[in-house]
Amino acid sequence: MASEHLNEEGFQATSAALNNITDETLNNHAADPRSTLHRPADHEHAHSFLAKILPQHVITGLETKFHMGNYVIDRQTGEKHWEAMSIYVRVGMHLLYYGSEQEKALHWKRTLDLLRQQSEKMGKEYDLPDSKGHIRPFIESFQLQASMAEMVQPDPDRYSCFNEFFAREIRPDARPIAEPANAHVVSSPADCRLTAFPTIDLATKYWIKGYGFTMERLLGDAAMARAFDGGSMVIARLAPQDYHRWHAPVSGTVEAIKDIPGAYYTVNPQAINEAGTLDVFCENKRSVMTIRRHPHGTPTAVVAVGAMLVGSIKYVNGVDTLGTQVRRGECLGAFYYGGSTVIVIYPPGEVTLDQDLVHNSIDEKCETLMKVGWRVGISGVGDGNVGGGN
Repeated sequence: MASEHLNEEGFQATSAALNNITDETLNNHAADPRSTLHRPADHEHAHSFLAKILPQHVITGLETKFHMGNYVIDRQTGEKHWEAMSIYVRVGMHLLYYGSEQEKALHWKRTLDLLRQQSEKMGKEYDLPDSKGHIRPFIESFQLQASMAEMVQPDPDRYSCFNEFFAREIRPDARPIAEPANAHVVSSPADCRLTAFPTIDLATKYWIKGYGFTMERLLGDAAMARAFDGGSMVIARLAPQDYHRWHAPVSGTVEAIKDIPGAYYTVNPQAINEAGTLDVFCENKRSVMTIRRHPHGTPTAVVAVGAMLVGSIKYVNGVDTLGTQVRRGECLGAFYYGGSTVIVIYPPGEVTLDQDLVHNSIDEKCETLMKVGWRVGISGVGDGNVGGGN
């Protein structure tokens, strides 16, 4: 009975905290997002905010269990940087752990409903014309002024709502692909924080620690899972401040698309790395595109995974029509508000991943900052030692 009481108390407190955070953000268009939704979770004001809503023993347990951010490595400089976790992610992490019977809590219908309601709430509000007021504070807070020059529409005032800005389109010349004449090269699918694993077994050993992860569950297809068994995996995490479209990592023909409904759990690395939690990649809403690669004739799976506060996953320019030819570096789709992830899976022996990315992922246990089109690996020639950017 005591554990049931703690479960109920934990859920009610976390629900109130998340609702307060999103309300505070939506009700104050001009506010710096790093003072509301994206307030660093290790900031003293974030702690005082949560203290008003969460019981002290809940806060103490949360702080003990989690670090308040992640280290990432800049591929071009090799430097390691700390990125603080946003307060809404911190609260979302709590939804993965409260109570003593994790399996029941994780699949608790009210938890799923809460995350869905909050994601739909943010998506609906950010589609309204009034949400334009959030755009300039967002740009200034995350210092995106210079990057706006790379966009098809560089003027923040020309966007009709925040979601249109969030899914803004980049000029193709702003993200040239590495080695464009080399059909063997594979590229980063996004501006992202990327991890790369030569085998799926290594990915589950060093990165994906949640229970319930299988290729069949991730892809929603047993036959497809067998085709990729033993293959390599690239995980590209998009933070909210990143350019939020994803691109083709290879050239080829769109052979299949499978939309899989699911939840809206956070995809922060600590949700992925923590043993004993639910595997969020197999639980979250996602869309699986299979590309028959040219000229190799082999399949590549590109899995767009939604996350906490992500309203929708949308393909662009008709690329979701089966038989469409796509080029490496071509835009495939857009996420609308929130963090998200793109997972790329290659068949066994198909790609040798660049060694610097593998080293960062396995030895350093860190993500690497990447841009769309930067080289991730190469097929057929056994040369995976090249790194250092585009």
